[in-house]
Amino acid sequence: MAENDSYPSLLSRSLHARADWIEKSDLVKFKEELRTFQVACATLYNIFLKKGLIHEDPYKQEVRISELEVPDASSFSEAERVEQLTIRLANYDNQLDFLVNFYQFNIEFLSLDRIKRILGLIKFIDWPHLSMDSPFPMTKAVSELTMSAKNGLDPMTTSLFNESLSKVSKSTGTIMTHLKTLSDYQRESYKFDLRATLTSDMKAEEATLGNIKKKFAAVMPGRIFYSDLVEEVIKEDYSSDGPALREKVLKSLQVAEDKPKLEKPQVSFKQIIIDGLQVIGNTGTTMSEIIPKIDENEALISNRKKTIWQKLRRLLQQIMGKEPDPVVLLLKYMDNVRGTSVQERVNYSTFRTDMNKRIRVLTSYTARGPTAQKLANMGEEQLTQILDRLIRDVQNTHRILGALDDYFKTEATDMERDKVKGIKPELATIKNAIIRANQIRHEYSARKEEEEQMRKLGIAPGA
Repeated sequence: MAENDSYPSLLSRSLHARADWIEKSDLVKFKEELRTFQVACATLYNIFLKKGLIHEDPYKQEVRISELEVPDASSFSEAERVEQLTIRLANYDNQLDFLVNFYQFNIEFLSLDRIKRILGLIKFIDWPHLSMDSPFPMTKAVSELTMSAKNGLDPMTTSLFNESLSKVSKSTGTIMTHLKTLSDYQRESYKFDLRATLTSDMKAEEATLGNIKKKFAAVMPGRIFYSDLVEEVIKEDYSSDGPALREKVLKSLQVAEDKPKLEKPQVSFKQIIIDGLQVIGNTGTTMSEIIPKIDENEALISNRKKTIWQKLRRLLQQIMGKEPDPVVLLLKYMDNVRGTSVQERVNYSTFRTDMNKRIRVLTSYTARGPTAQKLANMGEEQLTQILDRLIRDVQNTHRILGALDDYFKTEATDMERDKVKGIKPELATIKNAIIRANQIRHEYSARKEEEEQMRKLGIAPGA
């Protein structure tokens, strides 16, 4: 510590430098790691749904979250098992979605209280140590779900399932590291504020936990009183161990200097786009799983609605080899841009024909699809245009499928409702693929923009 510099002055500069590094470097990586964690968890959740191990929570889409809350992790009886797992895992999925897509990732927002909330959500299920002997009820239950889910999966879903388990386990450790970095900074920032507003003029005999607590509410209104941090301030500023403890704090806040790298491997921007095409291409398989369900639902509703004359007319059309009258459904969905409900008439036969074509196109872009071999010969601009078009097509199909799912459930009578095949898990899988493909597209744009900026500055890419 410099002789002419006071500890508050050194601490202030160290905190400022640390905050700048966290904002520019650590938080970006932290959010991306949380997104990886959330997508992997959502994939596992949807597979649990598709296997029928848990049910769809009818209130899941109606929940409005204003602040992160850790779901109930208490024990439950075997009779409550399916119901409790259905409710808790739906809430878990919603909370992770809120964290990744609606939380602010900046130093001011991510307070100690919010860090604690994130930590609780990440530890809600101990993914790295899944075991049916776990002392934690949710970890034990999810371990049992995992073992049951693996039975009878097709090879592609098995690969996706195992990959998601691996990702969520690895991400947990990385996320914990980021949370510790944030927590360490916020603890020292809290202690700095405490010194600046309350203890700076206190004498040693006045600086007691009880005395500071009495004055805290008036001096720092709205702040949470952390007794352990107050005790740290007392030890660092008034005990014989103070100089060594303060030196340790300053060292912990140091930002490591970036060492110049002699060689940076070249990144193939084209491969980033190809990865995006393969991600969105995999939705073709999910759409194939949806087709028999919606066809069965359409037949159930349409046959019940037909009059005797319409059924006779259809019989005559079949005898004469004529095309049947088109089935036009009035679908409703929310326009998220305008925030209003929209009605659209959809010719079911035309939609199904288009969907079959779309599935063939999408599956051709998967890692093993026939088009995959041609991608390497295409330019980046052409690949980007294809990705943009496929994302728009899948988004449109997803919107109509969602509206169809609502239509069939609404139109079904009480006796028919059990016969209607729900497609919410498949829709969630498609939505996650759209989100991931969009992330890849944005990553590509950001990397290209960075490369262009470096060229303008006269810095060779990869230097």
